[in-house]
Parts: sequence; structure tokens; C-alpha cells
Amino acid sequence: MSEFLSANIPKFTSVLSAIAVFFIVLGVIFAIAGRANGKKARPIALTIFLGPALVLLLAGVVIPGVRTILFSFMNPDSNKFIGLGNYQWMLEDPNVKTIMINTILWIMVVPLFTAALALLLAIMLDRIKHESIPKALLFMPMAISFVGASIIFKFVYEYNEPDQVQIGLLSAVIKFLGFIPSDWMLSKPLNTFLLMIIYVWTQMGFGMVILSAAIKGVPSDIVEASSLDGAHGWRLFRNITFPMVKGTFIVVLATGVVGALKVFDIVRTMTGGNFGTNVLANEMYSQTFVQFDQGKGSALAVILFLLVTPILIYNIKSLRRERAHN
Repeated sequence: MSEFLSANIPKFTSVLSAIAVFFIVLGVIFAIAGRANGKKARPIALTIFLGPALVLLLAGVVIPGVRTILFSFMNPDSNKFIGLGNYQWMLEDPNVKTIMINTILWIMVVPLFTAALALLLAIMLDRIKHESIPKALLFMPMAISFVGASIIFKFVYEYNEPDQVQIGLLSAVIKFLGFIPSDWMLSKPLNTFLLMIIYVWTQMGFGMVILSAAIKGVPSDIVEASSLDGAHGWRLFRNITFPMVKGTFIVVLATGVVGALKVFDIVRTMTGGNFGTNVLANEMYSQTFVQFDQGKGSALAVILFLLVTPILIYNIKSLRRERAHN
């Protein structure tokens, strides 16, 4: 123990010293910005406050992004240019085709199902008393990491031979209903959809809270006037409620798409990408950190970035339209 402390105390001291110097320099800069006046006050303030953010953006996003693009045209050791070889591998390898199909399934199924379920729960809970209690319970899985949720569902999907006691919840229910359970994680493509359930379970609470806040923001006088005109139930939802919360619903949907694109923890924990469940983010990790092929891993990262980009552009355009209307 003493050896550990003696070896690590200098490291801790240097880290604390660096943090202290950072905050001292930051305080001095802010003090200078606060005393600036006249025509130079605004440019100085913009430079001081935006400068660190731009430096961090450049160092943490722009430079690594450019390096990743360059590495995608190189060999596994990133020391020889091979052109489009890594992208050709992606087009020809049947495993990559399976990965892309699974990724597209995640994009199509998970966000829509999560957002729809969140909207349904938000509408149902908006009509009951003491709604904060069920909302808190439904939001609670959001506090669990994907790894933790996957471990929980490992027990749900646990399978034993038919003549043995089923300790997995799903297998026990299936056996109770008179059917023969199967090894769920080996059943393709069912296993992929079972992994999606884990994501939906953890994220639907977030969407529910966001959509519930949007529903409460619908003007009550409009709802009352529509009710007097005979709009109830489905008609009220279709003509009044949903159009008023449509922007929020799209935000929840877009968030789900981005989350489904970069899903990694669930697949890695449950199956390791085996049994036909592999997705793009997990394969990118495997190529880069397991097989040490920087070229193929970078090429997969570029494809992942290209898939996310249209969603980001759509969100930016939506925000600009909302600001223009306001």
C-alpha cells in the first residue's frame, strides 16, 4: 500500500497542480474580460469566451475526425496508403453486409418504437392523478447504464435445457404457457429484436418525460374549444395534440436514431456481436481495438459519421425553421 501511494502521489500532485493553474489562468482571463470596455470590449469578450471552446472543438473533434478519414485510406498499421481498399472490403465482406442490415434494422425499429411508446405513455399518464410516481418508475431505467441493463436482461433471457428449471423470466413464462423455450440469444433474427428491447426499456422514460412536458404545453383553451366542437379521443389527438407536439416528437425520434446508430454496449455485453447480432459500432471497436486494424476501423467510423450527418443537418434546419416562425 505504501509503495502504491509513494508511486502515485506525485502523479496526483501534478494533476492537481495542473487543475489549479488552469483555474487561475481562467480567472485572470475572465477578470481581464470583465474590465474591458469601449469598442474592444465585445471582440475581447468573444475571443476569451469562445476561444477555449473552439480550441477544444478543434483538438477533440476536427483534428481526430480528419485523422480518422486519412487512416481509412491506409493499411492496418496506418503507415501505407492503400486507397479505397478498406471500403472495398466493406462492400465485399458478407459479414459487413449482415452488420449493415442489422444497423438499418436498429435505425428503423428502435427510434420509432421508442418514440411511439413514449408518446403513448405520456398521453396515458397525463390523465391520471399522482402521475409523478409512475413517471419516476418509468424514467428510472434511464439512470442505468446500457451495460447494467444488459446484465439485467441476461437473467431475463437466460435459458436452460427444457427438462431443467428455467431461471430466465422469458423462458419461465414461455414454459408456463405450455411452449418449449429456446436459447434466445442463438435464435436469429429474434435475438436482434430482443437486444432492441433493452434499448427501448432504458430510453422510453426519457422520451416520455420530454413528450409529457410538450403535452402539458398545449394551450388548454384550444383543447377545451375542440372538445366543445366534438373532438374527443383519437380525433383530439390527431388534430390537436399531435400537431402541437410534433416538433418534440421528431426530436425524440432523431435522438433515438443517433442512439441506435452508435449502440455498442448492449451488443458487446449480450452477444459480443456473435450469432448474427453485430452492428456497425461494435464492429468498428472490434477492428480497431481487438484485431488492431486501424484502416478498417477508421473506414467503419467514417461510414457511421456519414449516416449520422443527415440527421444532424435535419435537426439544424428544424431549429432554424422554428426560430424563423417565432
